[in-house]
Amino acid sequence: MDVPTLKGAAMRVLQILTNKGSEIFAITPEASVAELVRTLADRKVGALLVRTPKGQIAGIVSERDIVRALGSRETILHDPVSSIMTTDVVTVSHDADVSDLMRLMTDQRVRHVPVVDEGNELVGVVSIGDVVKNRMDELEAERSALMDYITQGG
Repeated sequence: MDVPTLKGAAMRVLQILTNKGSEIFAITPEASVAELVRTLADRKVGALLVRTPKGQIAGIVSERDIVRALGSRETILHDPVSSIMTTDVVTVSHDADVSDLMRLMTDQRVRHVPVVDEGNELVGVVSIGDVVKNRMDELEAERSALMDYITQGG
């Protein structure tokens, strides 16, 4: 009896971006933390890229950065985003395996990773939620294939 092969080619980061969309939400380093909080809430996201007026990545800032800053000084809302952002931004290639992205997120302890193409141009941002949704979709497809195989008698 031949069992169906469920695992195909490795899933690429670009496929996650294709499924979720590649819209990039960003803020400037000079914007206030209050503006950052409003933008995060309005966009319903957990992090924003920090980009210079020329579009270069200056950093990334997340809800966690806000909470950590509040822990040390409660009056950060009027401070610039640059005062709380992470400047050492980890990126991933759009053609990287999703398993490599998961390892990168785990090893670097990051939840949002900018995605770049072969020319090192920014093409999107992937969150841990996007990775989890992708994996759930893969598992559902595998389950469905197995159920089809079982019910159709192999």
